[in-house]
This record gives sequence, C-alpha cells and structure tokens, in this order.
Amino acid sequence: MSKRVRVVVFLKPGVLDAQGQAVETGLRALGLEASEVRVGKAFELAVPEEGWRERVREMCDRFLTNPLVEEYEVLGEVGR
Repeated sequence: MSKRVRVVVFLKPGVLDAQGQAVETGLRALGLEASEVRVGKAFELAVPEEGWRERVREMCDRFLTNPLVEEYEVLGEVGR
C-alpha cells in the first residue's frame, strides 16, 4: 500500500528570490496588490506507507532540495 504526499520547497528567508520579485512586479503592473511574494516548487510522491515520513525527508535532504538555500515542508497525505 502506498501513501501520496506533497512536499513544498521554497528558498530560505534572506535568499534572493528573483522569480518572486518578477511575479510581484507583474501583479502590481496589473493593479493587484501583493508583497513578499516567494516562488517555490511542489512535488507529489507515492511512497510506501511504512516509514513514509523518514523516506520523504531523506528524498528531500538528498535529492529534491538544495539544503544550502532551500527549505521544505511535507504537507502529508494528498487526497485524490
């Protein structure tokens, strides 16, 4: 049996987010108010249920993120 989980990755606070700044500028150009926009990425994974948290953390730490400049959050089970 497998579990579907979602992982969201963002740049750490203090790391320049050029994409976030571009989105913020674009929103303002459209007359839409937003500030402190950060752009990230999301992964949905199907992993074996047993030990899924540790397995997903290892995937993030070893491959899905750059731990020097990114941080992640495991959102848990994704409903479909």
